[in-house]
Amino acid sequence: MKRDHNHLQPNPDPSSSLCGGSSTGKARLWEEEAAQQDCGMDELLAVLGYKVKTSDMAEVAQKLEQLEEVMCNVQDDGISHLASETVHYNPSDLSTYLESMLSELVPPTFDPFGAAGPAAAAAAGTLVDSFLPPAESSTLTTLDFENNNRKEIFDKASCSDYDLKAIPGKAIYSQSTQTQTHDSSSSSTHSNVKSEKRLKSTSGSQPDIFPPPPPASASSFGIPTDPIRPVILVDSQENGIRLVHALMACAEAVQQNNLNLAEALVKQIGFLAISQAGAMRKVATYFAEALARRIYRLYPKNPLDHSLSDVLHMHFYETCPYLKFAHFTANQAILEAFEGKERVHVIDFSMNQGMQWPALMQALALRAGGPPAFRLTGIGPPSHDNSDHLQEVGWKLAQLAETIHVEFEYRGFVANSLADLDASMLDLRPSEVEAVAVNSVFELHKLLARPGAIDKVFSVVKQMKPEIVTVVEQEANHNGPVFLDRFTESLHYYSTLFDSLEGSVSSQDKVMLEVYLGKQICNVVACEGVDRVERHESLTQWRNRLDSAGFSPVNLGSNAFKQAGMLLALFAGGDGYGVEENNGCLMLGWHNRPLITTSAWKPANNTTASATSTITR
Repeated sequence: MKRDHNHLQPNPDPSSSLCGGSSTGKARLWEEEAAQQDCGMDELLAVLGYKVKTSDMAEVAQKLEQLEEVMCNVQDDGISHLASETVHYNPSDLSTYLESMLSELVPPTFDPFGAAGPAAAAAAGTLVDSFLPPAESSTLTTLDFENNNRKEIFDKASCSDYDLKAIPGKAIYSQSTQTQTHDSSSSSTHSNVKSEKRLKSTSGSQPDIFPPPPPASASSFGIPTDPIRPVILVDSQENGIRLVHALMACAEAVQQNNLNLAEALVKQIGFLAISQAGAMRKVATYFAEALARRIYRLYPKNPLDHSLSDVLHMHFYETCPYLKFAHFTANQAILEAFEGKERVHVIDFSMNQGMQWPALMQALALRAGGPPAFRLTGIGPPSHDNSDHLQEVGWKLAQLAETIHVEFEYRGFVANSLADLDASMLDLRPSEVEAVAVNSVFELHKLLARPGAIDKVFSVVKQMKPEIVTVVEQEANHNGPVFLDRFTESLHYYSTLFDSLEGSVSSQDKVMLEVYLGKQICNVVACEGVDRVERHESLTQWRNRLDSAGFSPVNLGSNAFKQAGMLLALFAGGDGYGVEENNGCLMLGWHNRPLITTSAWKPANNTTASATSTITR
């Protein structure tokens, strides 16, 4: 009743009553109640000590729900940081207190177009700077937000890749709270500056949710990165075994025409080869290329340019002992067969650059009783540039013969195949007048690609009635009918050959040698039919062929064996190389693995006397 009566009376001047002190305690209470009614405060919450306007009740209820949800999400991470690094506010102001609590757990929304505008952008720039290295400068944090054109700047940047975005990561907030409603975003932007203060580290103890920072890295700045990949120590020997198994499995898949599996394996071979060093890596690379050519049917169509082929052949001759051994042992057998002959004729099936013959011509020039008349017939393939390279070789040899006073006659024949030759083309003279020697270095195996070609050449050779036939061939079997067998054989053979080149050849020469041998590998593995000309066979197989063709073996003799050993001493001291005598034939090998073989033959109805002359180098 008194409240109603007082309410009906004229309102006294509050200032006078307060200053004068004439108002009673009840009057003072009535004035406070009237002030609460005028400010719109909720009476029930006011009794509990919380000041909440009636108009803010809906917003406070929404914030309470958000706070409950957020605290449930971060329960696993702990919330002890609220007690250690929270800027506390007056809890009687419930709306502001809830907003501060939410800002502790919910990241500020970096929206340059929000109600806060420049303030939110400035807070975002500060937050980004706190996670980036101080040396890095950002144009976003140096913008003048007080400029009248700031809205234009943000309008231009809104569609670019430089929009400010919240930095993800549980070190700041739970992933489940990344998305929020528009209402909560707009309400939280007012406290971005305050929340920015809470996110900065202090000199106090680190809270549980903020572990001690790791060493400087992308992840330490809050930027998500891929999981750290462990460092794996690769066992080269184990990978070498895997590499060989992959090569064999790929070859088997090719033989079974399982091209999908072969394609997958050939790619794996490339990766495994990288872990290897030296000869194994190079051999695997060449064999992988050859397998890939066979799988994708990318056969080498044209042979190497003649000039390039000559360069590769020259490097092979100069930098490793194989061709020198072949020429030396063959020349020694020819020199012994020409003992006492006044006129001699050499028919060379492998003329190339004529590198074999200067040494023989010098040996003939020093022969007791004077040198014989020397005639040379060189046979070689046509050049692709239409140059007469055989004639050029003849001119050089003629100049040498004139210098050492040897009567010299030369004739060159161009032939696509030795099977195209006929004895009548060679201007043969009676054996009583001229002694004939036939020489073949790495040439006869190419005839095996054409059926009947080797038999025809043997027949022509017998018509020449030679005193001796020297044959040098690779000691390998790369001519079998089963692809997997010849692949296995060639892999072992060229692995040994490449290994012999390591450490004894300069880097530049080694590259040229590898290209020379890689061309052979490609032909052995990738090609078939008449295109596969590298059909190497072993000494046993050549013996059977020559015996069947009517030839008998000629022992090379002890002189060739001894001097071949002296020759090998010139290459890395002869370490690793070895010469082996096999039933009158000489084999050059690497660590007891024969690689090339020199053999000598004559028609079965011919008789030859042994000679003791030697070549003087």
